[in-house]
Amino acid sequence: MSDRQHCGGASGRFAVNLGGFRLELAFEVDAGQILVLFGPSGAGKTTALRTIAGLVRPDAGRIVIAGRTVYAEDQSRDEPQVWVEPHHRGVGYVTQQNHLFPHLTVRQNIAYGLKERRSAATRQRVMGLVERLRLDGLEDRRVWQLSGGQQQRAALARALAPSPHLLLLDEPFAALDMELRRDVGSQLRATIRQLNVPVVLVTHSREEALALGDDVQIIDAGVTVASGPPLTALEQPGRGRVARLVGVENLLEMRVTARRPQDGTMVCAAGEHLLETPLADGCAVGDPVTVGIRASDIILASGPLPQSSARNTWAGVVSAVTPRPPGYEVTLDCDGAGLRCHITGTSLEAMGIAIGLPVWAIFKASSCFLLNE
Repeated sequence: MSDRQHCGGASGRFAVNLGGFRLELAFEVDAGQILVLFGPSGAGKTTALRTIAGLVRPDAGRIVIAGRTVYAEDQSRDEPQVWVEPHHRGVGYVTQQNHLFPHLTVRQNIAYGLKERRSAATRQRVMGLVERLRLDGLEDRRVWQLSGGQQQRAALARALAPSPHLLLLDEPFAALDMELRRDVGSQLRATIRQLNVPVVLVTHSREEALALGDDVQIIDAGVTVASGPPLTALEQPGRGRVARLVGVENLLEMRVTARRPQDGTMVCAAGEHLLETPLADGCAVGDPVTVGIRASDIILASGPLPQSSARNTWAGVVSAVTPRPPGYEVTLDCDGAGLRCHITGTSLEAMGIAIGLPVWAIFKASSCFLLNE
């Protein structure tokens, strides 16, 4: 099997009306890249995939896959309409349910979409995907004899077997535990690079989007509200609405009290609480601001750290401890201001974290970012 499939990319712009719901999407993904459509349930992510696949017909727009227009309709222009049926678009589609055939073996499932299932080329293609997706030794097993992760890898192999021009993944790892998600995701990432296939992946897992995406589009109520590299779009979003969608745990309403251009920082306050943040253009002393802080960027300590480079140290009392696999979320009451922090189970046990325990929250100025509503 050739290492690369010489796929082009995919792009499009379309609008879909389904009952009272309207989705408007413009997308572009290059060969060997993964575009993540991220957002809450009901945002329109699955509808977007079904539209690209040809299972839903848009009201207007254009979709191009590997340089070939598979849909085009614009009533404002005197151009012929284009509609290519789903089975002629060269698209692979994997969902959370995987839809493997239970009466077939892994080998037979993978070969199902190939025209000459008994040929030497088909056997070579199947075995190549078996090796890439670490299904060695499982070729003759039935679906019910596979673990959840093995089933998803087999579903990915079946979707990739016909050498699709585009792969669509609709939350394919949602039913897997965190460790399996990482394992299957890393194998997918490597396989996509090797085969040079463009991928559109739907997820509402921030960790999954960060680990797998080359670009992210954040969708809410049928509209793209932000896009860009995963670290930019998901870790330090620039708007309050987006920050809430991507799960920024701490959003603090404060006011600028000082600017320090020589240090590249400024000081914000909420009552008696002071916070040092990166300097922001357009923010003057006295301006109200919303400061975002990721729970994973906050360190808990039994006291203030001496000679620490972290600029922010808040004293608090543990008010809640909630399991958040693979660790815990600890909520602090800092004299009326709440902070949510993430720690591991080992740290929870070592520090004796429990409700009522006084602790210190410590975080760098660079961990804080300002939001525009």
